[in-house]
Amino acid sequence: MNKVLQQKTDWGRIIVWGLVILIWVILAASPFLFHDVRSQQVAARVCVFIVLVASYDLLIGYTGIVSFAHTMFFGLGAYGTAIALRLMGPGWDAIALGGTLGVLAAIVLAVLIGLLSLRVKAIFFAMVTLAVASVAVVIVSQFSGYTGGEDGITYKVPSLLKPATKLLVDDEGHVVRWFGTKLNGKLLAYFMVFFSSLGLYLLMLRIVRSPLGTVLKAVRENEARAEAIGYRVVVYRTLIFAISAAFAALAGIIYAVWLKYTGPETTLSFAIMIDVLLMVVIGGMGTLGGAVIGVVLLNLAQYYLRDLMQIGADLTATLPLVPDLLNPDRWLLWLGIFFILLVYFFPAGISGTIMKTETK
Repeated sequence: MNKVLQQKTDWGRIIVWGLVILIWVILAASPFLFHDVRSQQVAARVCVFIVLVASYDLLIGYTGIVSFAHTMFFGLGAYGTAIALRLMGPGWDAIALGGTLGVLAAIVLAVLIGLLSLRVKAIFFAMVTLAVASVAVVIVSQFSGYTGGEDGITYKVPSLLKPATKLLVDDEGHVVRWFGTKLNGKLLAYFMVFFSSLGLYLLMLRIVRSPLGTVLKAVRENEARAEAIGYRVVVYRTLIFAISAAFAALAGIIYAVWLKYTGPETTLSFAIMIDVLLMVVIGGMGTLGGAVIGVVLLNLAQYYLRDLMQIGADLTATLPLVPDLLNPDRWLLWLGIFFILLVYFFPAGISGTIMKTETK
């Protein structure tokens, strides 16, 4: 009987991780499959947010810590890189210095918050992180000379990552194309985003499969028992809080280099925090594979649902009421219905429900 259940569980894992691998393969091929600017922007955003959401899953999914300060760490990495590029110029040294300072600031702040607050109950810790994140937004607004305030800051990146850079040229001096895509700095920038995000994601997978990951799951399942057998729960929670903050800051560095713009709305917005939370819930907490699925679904809905609704409204133009219901201005209504259906049919998230269903 146990062997049958194990086989079914394995099938659930195969389905989930098969989807994850397929998504990464499509992301790797997307510059050659989709040539419009929006598709490239969405693909790069998906890569970055996979890291951001997976790092948040380390907290909420594997340790049971609810934090509303995750976008603050994301912003520290982005702003550190952006300010350095603005002050030092478009060099790799600026990215290295600014990014390093941003990551270190995220780690130090996470350790301080963790040591001071993780001893309290979950809801109080969540409120503390929300307050700290709000303070960070105010600080960014007040120090507009460095951060650009509400307008944010724009800057230049190394010339190797600019669209004008020609990676390969033909005999006539024209940029070589592969599958209709120019081999230029823009393509190199995308693959910088892709491989950096993939590497960080694989590193997080390694962490959750290490002895540290086992301890984190034990703390999540029964904090008192973990404490009783000798694990210092506060230390482990603070450690994973700092690790998660570092990964979020690294995601911020990648996003800052890709966008060539950093502002409150792209990094520190509470709306981004809500999106991150939704992505974790939709994909399935405590799997990391669910982070990939949740990021893809939410981003596709945000960027393409209106287009699909417009197509549907045009096709049903002769019918009563239907075109009004499919009006693109009502996309948030349908997005909400979509989320309700997902929660109803996948109560443990997509990946979590598939794995649990296979064990029945």
